[in-house]
Amino acid sequence: MLVSDFRYDLPEAQIAQEPLADRSASRMLHLDRRTGAVRDLGFCDLPDLLRPNDLLVLNNTRVFSARLYGRRSGQRAQPLSPRNPASRDFLSGRVEVFLTRQLTQQPNEWECLVRPGRKLGVGERIYFGTAPELQAEILTRGPFGERRIRFAPVANFFQLLEALGHVPLPPYIVREDRPGDRQRYQTVYAKEQGSVAAPTAGLHFTQEILARLRDRGIEIAEITLHVGLGTFQPVRVERVEDHRLHRESFTITPEAAAQINQAIEQGRRIVAIGTTTVRTLESAIARSTNGRLAPLTDEADLFIYPGYSFRVVNAMLTNFHLPQSTLLMLVCAFGGRERVLTAYRHAVQKSYRFYSYGDCMFVE
Repeated sequence: MLVSDFRYDLPEAQIAQEPLADRSASRMLHLDRRTGAVRDLGFCDLPDLLRPNDLLVLNNTRVFSARLYGRRSGQRAQPLSPRNPASRDFLSGRVEVFLTRQLTQQPNEWECLVRPGRKLGVGERIYFGTAPELQAEILTRGPFGERRIRFAPVANFFQLLEALGHVPLPPYIVREDRPGDRQRYQTVYAKEQGSVAAPTAGLHFTQEILARLRDRGIEIAEITLHVGLGTFQPVRVERVEDHRLHRESFTITPEAAAQINQAIEQGRRIVAIGTTTVRTLESAIARSTNGRLAPLTDEADLFIYPGYSFRVVNAMLTNFHLPQSTLLMLVCAFGGRERVLTAYRHAVQKSYRFYSYGDCMFVE
């Protein structure tokens, strides 16, 4: 299967640059994966589409300020603006570090992406902020700007990250992050800190919508998958089967496992909110020997593309994804490639807003 089989054309103007003032005011495209029929709805219609006794599964991960701007060894401290062209004059020694996954806590080591990748070698030190100051040493280097770094010990590391770091908006949002993004690029049910990107299908939910769901008798379970490089890593091969995902940490609590197992045993629908939830549930069942999910903390590297047979998920809510991305391939595996791409073309024609701050699609 070719990666180019997952292309579609999208006008740049339809890439959402700002969130809506009302989270739940997004449009929602409904796709019937059995017939291919599509309907133009609003996200507020979701409670009426779901059935009483459905189990809705959310990813409760919380995004942290994972993008840091610093300076190389020997460079003077100076104010940095991440989206200001002047701050991208990397010849001046200013660098960008995008933390993607914490590897160890003591010592505090991380996987990350750096810019400029070719200029930052093993042993180089990077300094962030002035007082107090974070500093890190590059331990190893990999392809495409990937690095392993170690931070010098500090007592309040994550507090410093929140003070010095920036909201890790994706690169197709071509503006500087703002204070409002700290709240808006976060689900209302975010709890477990650890993601470098939001599980964007969840951004549409409000407490009012969650209350409506519960009033209809829809059960809600929460799992955690910390979004890392595996979710947004570009596909750099021609054949889909040759791509490999980075690992991402996930946790299914005993309570969530019991809710999911009971729904499976009773033949109730399991509705996944977002591709990260789909990957977590399907990764967990792949480790099972008896068809039941066990409570566990593990790492997911399951790559789902057409031909995959789903064992847990019966319906899903998802945002619109980039062409030729692993996320689009997952949705195509669930809904059928031709039907999903036809639905995408419909969404383009009807001027839906795309990607993280955009509209959504419900596939059942």
